[in-house]
Amino acid sequence: MLLVRSASSVVKTSTTARDFYVQFWKYSCLRSTVPCLAASKYTNYPVHPQNIRKFSGCSRRYESQPPETLDLLETYKSSFSFPPSTQEIKSLSEKHIGKQVCLHGYLGSRSDVSKKLSFVPLLSKDLRYSVQIISVGVKDSTGNIPQSHGQIRSLTQHTPVAVRGTIKAREPSKTETLGEAKKINDVELELSEICPLNDFPKDLMMTEDTNFISGERHLQLRTTKALRDALKFRSDAADICRERLRSQEFVEIETPLLFKSTPEGAREFLVPTREKGMAYALPQSPQQYKQILMASGIPNYFQIARCFRDEDLRADRQPEFTQLDLEMSFAKGEQVMQCMEGLIKRLWKDMLSIDLSSPFARVTYQDAMAQYGSDKPDLRIDMKLHSIGELLPADLVSKIGPHTNPAVDIMKLHIDDNPSMTRNFVNEFMASPEAAPFLSNPDGQPGIFIYDPRQPLEGLQTFGFQTAEYIEETLALEEGDLIVLQARKKGPFTGGFTPMGRLRLALHKAAVAKGYIPPPTGYNFLWITNFPLFTPSNDTDPGQGGSAGLSSTHHPFTSPLTPHDIDLLPTDPLSVIADHYDIVCNGVELGGGSRRIHSAQVQEYVLRDVLKMPEERIGDFRHLLDVLKAGCPPHAGIALGFDRLIAVMLGKESVRDVIAFPKSGKGEDMLVRSPNRMTEGQLKTYYLKLVD
Repeated sequence: MLLVRSASSVVKTSTTARDFYVQFWKYSCLRSTVPCLAASKYTNYPVHPQNIRKFSGCSRRYESQPPETLDLLETYKSSFSFPPSTQEIKSLSEKHIGKQVCLHGYLGSRSDVSKKLSFVPLLSKDLRYSVQIISVGVKDSTGNIPQSHGQIRSLTQHTPVAVRGTIKAREPSKTETLGEAKKINDVELELSEICPLNDFPKDLMMTEDTNFISGERHLQLRTTKALRDALKFRSDAADICRERLRSQEFVEIETPLLFKSTPEGAREFLVPTREKGMAYALPQSPQQYKQILMASGIPNYFQIARCFRDEDLRADRQPEFTQLDLEMSFAKGEQVMQCMEGLIKRLWKDMLSIDLSSPFARVTYQDAMAQYGSDKPDLRIDMKLHSIGELLPADLVSKIGPHTNPAVDIMKLHIDDNPSMTRNFVNEFMASPEAAPFLSNPDGQPGIFIYDPRQPLEGLQTFGFQTAEYIEETLALEEGDLIVLQARKKGPFTGGFTPMGRLRLALHKAAVAKGYIPPPTGYNFLWITNFPLFTPSNDTDPGQGGSAGLSSTHHPFTSPLTPHDIDLLPTDPLSVIADHYDIVCNGVELGGGSRRIHSAQVQEYVLRDVLKMPEERIGDFRHLLDVLKAGCPPHAGIALGFDRLIAVMLGKESVRDVIAFPKSGKGEDMLVRSPNRMTEGQLKTYYLKLVD
């Protein structure tokens, strides 16, 4: 008799030598598959079949995962080695009839005709095309219904799949599209196999009409063809820019994203390091690096660059954005403007099949502000401003603003030939939220008049006879015209808008929205030139941190326009004109550039003696000053806002419509939940401390 102790009990048996070795071998297997067996001194231990896996050779492993884990891993394995596609859906045609193919794509909405017949559209990988799948649940020669028929009827819409089958002819349907996808209308696929590659939640509603929140951007992209098309359009436009510039011997060079903090004008994003008190700054633009390249023997540079600015957000602003950046050595602003005009014309020709007129119009900053109240006017809107302050009666001046001797702008907008309709429009606008900023304007509320021949002096009696006659002739008034006055403080123009400039756009937008006037069409380009080199600084603009009460209108590296402007630097810097130029289309500033200061001595003079920056801040530019000293040639460049460019080309109101994953109005990415709060460990690693 021999006692043999098993994992679950001790059994008493009579045995031969052969039986002994069999029992011993089984016992050894149990010890190798149940690791805790030895530690338990062979006490009772429940051994379940699922805890012992099949093995080959001497490899034995204990599997502790629950059954549901094994199921999901097996499901993943089934999609892991999916068959490659033999054909793209868009290429299917009658020449493929009778061929066995494998297609990849997404299932559409299934239509079950009966238990034995189903039709399912299969959308292509890019969701642009669809082909019909026909699944037949008829028993084969062995008496079995094809497994694929049950599979496809169990899958939800939007499931990614690989399918095999035979291409067959079909009667074309009455429609050419399925939603936003183009139908392959002359053939269909008879299903033989289907391999689901992932699940799509049954409780998730996703249709073309669904409005997704910002945190579901992936679903919005998947259901909105216009968004996907915009991203493709953007990619193609970037290719054209690269091809065009390379053909002109520009070299594409990547500049660093981890830069240093320098007071160029906008607030920066800082990147702390693990060295106490040290941080990088993300670049507001590659401005300083590209100037360094000009001193490095690179004749023509360009880059589609990522830039970062911590500033208030609007429809055309993002905290991170893309710009087409270029610089030319031994060049002035004129060469840069000609280069950019050629590039823009090429883009419009190749992407939109539009021939732009040549050359683009040029308007000085002073004229743009005086005639349109904006440094980025939309010339398609024919509502020019006229200065009339000197001609107004004193009592009228006192009623339209608090200033003693203001500048007063006047303009007209034709709403309707019937003055009553114009009056209704004015009343509706002034009662709307859009009018609130103009009613609380510190320069005074606008003066509103309607040209009406049935009224004394055609409704202009407040102006007096002579001024009314001047206004009538200057504005070429017609019955029903809306006439608007707006006062402002007299003095040189600063900033991007006057009060009347903003009111002009608001009134026009409201008139278009109400259907009184048609929306402007086409593309109107112009260059805005002759900006002031400096503007008075204010509390909201960080500027360059100097004590002179001035800040650079654009950045402190911009050159004066003429020798006369250079002479004004010591005595009258606010009168200095910059060799700066903005490219504007349809009221949108697409980009701006300038000739740069290539002399280290003049650059340091501007920083120290004109802006009166402290020595510590001048030291932040020491690297650039040293580079300029090393024989840097004259150079000029421009940066084109690539997001804005694509939005204008596609007629989009916001740059968010041409960016894959834009930030919200608060600078947040709601999909990935950024920015996120720093942990105590991160604060400690980077020597940071939160303060109230």
